[in-house]
Amino acid sequence: MPPPFTARLEFRIWRESDFPLALALWGDADVTRRIGGPFAADAVRVRLAREIDNEAQRGVQYWPIFLRDGGEHVGVCGLRPHEDILALGFHLHTRHQGKGLAREAAEQVIAHARDVLGVRALFAGHHPENEPSRALLGKLGFVYTHDAFYEPTGLMHPSYLLEV
Repeated sequence: MPPPFTARLEFRIWRESDFPLALALWGDADVTRRIGGPFAADAVRVRLAREIDNEAQRGVQYWPIFLRDGGEHVGVCGLRPHEDILALGFHLHTRHQGKGLAREAAEQVIAHARDVLGVRALFAGHHPENEPSRALLGKLGFVYTHDAFYEPTGLMHPSYLLEV
C-alpha cells in the first residue's frame, strides 16, 4: 500500500502497464547517471518487475509519484529491502528536481514507514558527488554512518541511518 497523498503529490503502485513511465525515468541518463544508468529497456523491465514483486512480497516499493495538479509523472520515492532493514530512495525527473518535491515525498514515505509499517530505522545512501541528496538526507534527519561499495557505480557511497 503506498503512502497517502501530500499537498502536491500522489503515490500509487507500479503496474506492468507502467513500463513506458519506468523507461522514461530509469532510461534517462540524467536521472540515472549516479546510480549506474542509463538502463536499457530489458534492465528497466527487470527493475519494474522487482518493484512490483517488492510490493507483493513486502508491501513496499519505490512508488511512482505524480503531481496532483495535472497528473504528470514526477519520479519515484519509496522503500526497498536492504540487508536487514528498509532503504529510502528517490529518483526524480530532472524537470522536477530542485522544487522540494523529493523532500515532500520522502517525509511522507518516512511517516508511512514509521506509522503504518512500524519501522524503527531506515537506511539511505547516495553517490559521493550527489550534494543535493546529501543535503536532503541531512534535512530529513539521517546520520552518516559509513561509506559502502555500490557495485553499479563501482564507487564507495556515503551511507546513512535514520531512527524513526
